[in-house]
Amino acid sequence: MPAIKENPAIKEVPIDVKDILIIEDEGEMCLLLNLILDDKDINLNHVKTLAAAKQYLEKANPSLVLLDNRLPDGFGLDFISYLKQHDPSIKIIMISGIDLAAQDVALENGADIFLPKPFTKRQLQDSIRRLLN
Repeated sequence: MPAIKENPAIKEVPIDVKDILIIEDEGEMCLLLNLILDDKDINLNHVKTLAAAKQYLEKANPSLVLLDNRLPDGFGLDFISYLKQHDPSIKIIMISGIDLAAQDVALENGADIFLPKPFTKRQLQDSIRRLLN
């Protein structure tokens, strides 16, 4: 079989990989998010607590955060202001199934989108595309 030859004039185009931080303590939801967002242009990182999210944010600046509301060490609603102080341009999608009344508060606090659980694959992907493009 002949070797494949590449044109030396063709240069690789760098892919604009987006970092997404998932702050979610439920293992099944994390697995679902990982399956839905499995894409070569997305780098997923996952933490289960707000404290772990703070540690992560000391070293990285994700483009987008998927934030659950009820976490072991606090409420995502209260963490939105921390995220916006860390990086005012950060995009936030708040995901919650129990606290649908929290939608208005989340959006007032700075979340870009409130996505109630359960949501569809398309709803999540469309929300992320809208914020990252």
